[in-house]
Amino acid sequence: MRLIKILACLLSVFILFSCKKDFLDRSPETVISDAQYWQTSNDLKLYSNSFYGAFPAYTGFGTIGIYGLDADQGSDNMISMSYNTTMNGEAVVPSSSDAWNWSTLRNINYLLANYSKVNEPWTNVKTYVGEALFFRAYFYFGMMKQFGNLPWVSKPLTTASQELYNKRIARNIIADSILADLDNAISYLPSKSAAQAGRVYKEYAMAFQSRVALYEGTWEKYLSGTPFGVTGSTGTKYLQKAAEVAGNVISTGMFQLDNAGKENGYWSLFNQTDFSGSKEVMFWRQYNLTSGPTHNWHRYTNSGAGRGLTKGLVDDYLCMDGKPIAVSTMYRGDDSLTTVVKGRDPRLAQTMYVNDGAHLVTSNQPGGAVNLLFQVPTFSSANEGKPATGYQVYKGHNPDYSQQYAGDVGTTALILFRYAEVLLNYAEAKAELGVLTQGDVDLSINKLRARVGMPDMNIGALITDPNWKFPSLSPVINEVRRERRVELACEGFRRDDVLRWGAAGKLFTGWKPLGAKLSQWATVVPANLLAGYPVNADGYIELYQKIPAMSAGYKFNVNRDYLSAIPLSELQVPNSVIDQNPGW
Repeated sequence: MRLIKILACLLSVFILFSCKKDFLDRSPETVISDAQYWQTSNDLKLYSNSFYGAFPAYTGFGTIGIYGLDADQGSDNMISMSYNTTMNGEAVVPSSSDAWNWSTLRNINYLLANYSKVNEPWTNVKTYVGEALFFRAYFYFGMMKQFGNLPWVSKPLTTASQELYNKRIARNIIADSILADLDNAISYLPSKSAAQAGRVYKEYAMAFQSRVALYEGTWEKYLSGTPFGVTGSTGTKYLQKAAEVAGNVISTGMFQLDNAGKENGYWSLFNQTDFSGSKEVMFWRQYNLTSGPTHNWHRYTNSGAGRGLTKGLVDDYLCMDGKPIAVSTMYRGDDSLTTVVKGRDPRLAQTMYVNDGAHLVTSNQPGGAVNLLFQVPTFSSANEGKPATGYQVYKGHNPDYSQQYAGDVGTTALILFRYAEVLLNYAEAKAELGVLTQGDVDLSINKLRARVGMPDMNIGALITDPNWKFPSLSPVINEVRRERRVELACEGFRRDDVLRWGAAGKLFTGWKPLGAKLSQWATVVPANLLAGYPVNADGYIELYQKIPAMSAGYKFNVNRDYLSAIPLSELQVPNSVIDQNPGW
């Protein structure tokens, strides 16, 4: 996908926009006038190119949407060397915030207000209208997840527009509007086979719609009766929509899982430079050593990156007999990295580094030099490179020498959406509706398990796990959620999942993150390097043990922290009737 070339083309026509608060009130600053510009469908295409900058990218340490580093930060899957202040209830109402920024929406609405000026057949125009509608939905979904109720703006505003001061609209109405935009986008966009490479297409919009509908359906179901819910709603219509549209994507027969049955096939999915031939990766961002852009992702995947997987995540992986570690005879304990992965779901060893002689740090070195293999977590690194838990992230690491030492830049591609999520959305929506059948499981979850050689899930004979995270819910829902956690680990889904399940109080509040057993490195790592890693009574790393603010575990405020605060600057605008979120 050559998004950067598309954006470069756009920059030759448009001046960059600022992010000032009054941006919604201004006309786009262009090098040419509107009268000159809205002439051809190519004008619409050039304008639409700017929308693609909304997608995540590798731009350095801490970037969203990347495997491993900050992707699962703010959840129970991963921690960093410093505790998460937001999870600990330390956030305050900001005086202003770039998060409450509507410039992207204003630009999208400007195209929707002007596309009809193009004097060409609708067939030439509709693709770019579909793109604009897709990106408006994409923008609003991100805002709704963070702030809940929102103003709905469907046109470019002027200083006289009352919409600037209107009360926020209930989140379910916003969700309905997002889904309606996506319905229209789906009808206007070409199918993947007819779409230009690197541009959104019909089936991708359908897949994204399943994500939106599942999120809102479970949010309204599990946060019903709280200040964050929707009065009188159980989320059923959204769950039905999620199941329907995910099922429609599956029914196209256009997509399938890559690397099924291939050794390390799951791990190798995430370190490719080109996904143009993939049947699973539905949308991705490409990097290029010659024409750019490139990234420095390898600097962090070679080390602990100041991050680490939690014991809770590691413990959730089943054993190869399909049973949880609490009841499986295949479980060998966790005294070492090699024993904790022995007999376990292969995705565990393909998600974290293990000193088993097979986990590559650097391969294909010049002159036939031997491969560099993982031996021990990077305790000797500076904080930015330390392993926070001893469980060091391997998923997304590209060991090829050319991706690490060719000018200290890499071109490993970034997955933005993959078919595996569609399968999981389908299974979860059906499970939440209480209509999941064995046939549905075979169509979805069991395909994910088959890729790595795990036994099928049989919903008529699920093994009771005494450590289920959600014992008040059905065994089916517990196992569907486990499968989602495992398959999508380190891809940035976990925090959203916990919040939409209304489970932050159970999983975050009072939680003291644990890592691996520290004693396994006592004879191979100097004592002074391990001294900064406190352990609990059972010998597991408890990194935040000596931090006063974490003495009782995370203090996530369930009466407030499900949504972010509206900035004071928005509440204090004259004539504004925007209200603050609950608890703030």
